[in-house]
Amino acid sequence: MNNNTNTLHSGNSLTKLKEIIKNLPSAYFAMVMSTGIISISCYLLKINWIAYMLFWLNLWFYISLVVLTLLRLLFFHKDFLKDMIDHQKGPGFFTIVAGSCILGSQFIIIYDNHSASFILWIIGLAAWIILNYSIFTGFTVKENKPPLDEGITGAWLLAVVATQSIAVLSTLLATNLSQPFKLQMNFLALCMWLWGGMLYIWMISLIFYRYTFFKFVPGDLSPPYWINMGAMAISTLAGSLLILETDNAPFVQSLLPFIKGFTIFYWVTGTWWIPMLFILAIWRHIYKRFPLKYDPLYWGAVFPLGMYTACTFRMAYALNIHFLDNVPEYFIYIALLAWLAAFAGFIRSVLTQFKWFISKSTV
Repeated sequence: MNNNTNTLHSGNSLTKLKEIIKNLPSAYFAMVMSTGIISISCYLLKINWIAYMLFWLNLWFYISLVVLTLLRLLFFHKDFLKDMIDHQKGPGFFTIVAGSCILGSQFIIIYDNHSASFILWIIGLAAWIILNYSIFTGFTVKENKPPLDEGITGAWLLAVVATQSIAVLSTLLATNLSQPFKLQMNFLALCMWLWGGMLYIWMISLIFYRYTFFKFVPGDLSPPYWINMGAMAISTLAGSLLILETDNAPFVQSLLPFIKGFTIFYWVTGTWWIPMLFILAIWRHIYKRFPLKYDPLYWGAVFPLGMYTACTFRMAYALNIHFLDNVPEYFIYIALLAWLAAFAGFIRSVLTQFKWFISKSTV
């Protein structure tokens, strides 16, 4: 009897584990993005103990999610591919690109490890090419498509974040390369920066149109809408790093006024979104009493806060706008508070799953 019971419990546990892998959210790498950029921001602001701690935690997050994602692709490839061409879930896969490149940026900025960063850059670039053309081709040729108000969300802008994350890591890697590779890497960074900006203009036009001309209920305001700001923040960071590479890339020198202008343009646009998003969050959770409970998508709201801190720090230095120096020094605490809230929800979710497994394994 006991053997039969143990077998039943083991079967239930295995079924539950398979269910977790099968239903792994496509955007879970946003946890790596968020943790990575807050770690970098802390390092830039000389809060080193938090930066180092979050680096190692983020490395564990990344390895765990890579393993789970590969298992999902291996054993549940139909669900995986179905999600890739789903208008709401598909863009979440771009967090794989951004997560890889931001972790690569951590390796360079915090530990000056260019070898590990280069490996992550290759992973990020390969994933960007595959996902970029698979997802958008799928959206284009699929026969059954949702209407605009059901199909587009702020998560679409993760495609912009992924593109700009390659620009950021390419610029950082270029600092340790000799010519002509330094020139080529900076050119790639410039191309990615320009393409990311164009992609944002396309997508934010549709998102803002959806905001203002379709019915909007609290459930529609999912956390990835914060990427409206985050995409501009990482574009600002990429532009600032390109400005700092002027001496190593003559073509950047010739475009310098344009790059400086658009870098400030991106920062101002991202800054405009911050009060708007806070107001909408208050409307959602306080006025409309929408329940606030942990969802992996909330990591998509943490990332922009950390990225705004880092991009403001870099832009102030690159453009000598030193009266902005105080902004990241205070904004980092808002970002850390948001990260702690999301991490607490994550731990609670993990403990709930763990207790379930323990209860099923106990005879």
